[in-house]
Amino acid sequence: MTRRIERVNNLIRQEISELLQRQIKDPRLGSFVAITEVSTSPDLKYAKIFISCIGDEGKQETLSVLAAASGFFRKELARRLRLRRIPELSFQWDDSIERGAHLLDLIDEVSIDSTPD
Repeated sequence: MTRRIERVNNLIRQEISELLQRQIKDPRLGSFVAITEVSTSPDLKYAKIFISCIGDEGKQETLSVLAAASGFFRKELARRLRLRRIPELSFQWDDSIERGAHLLDLIDEVSIDSTPD
């Protein structure tokens, strides 16, 4: 990945995170939606935005709300960033936090079982 793509990914992640915190007030979204990673194609036409939520909100509903707001996000990104082309945004669920928590639980379970009495 080139340095330019990395900078664009970071800028998009920061701007969308700020928009989610300050301007998106949809009650269908959970209380805490985090942008974990942005992956932009080399030609800057497409960007995958990986999200994670804390809470019991439905994954599909969260993804559909964000997909419906992608036009708003693109418009705001065009206004805030100095890019020739604003990528099309697609939102993907990132379950790495859940997998990490599960692995920590497994490690704790093994360490408790292996303690000598």
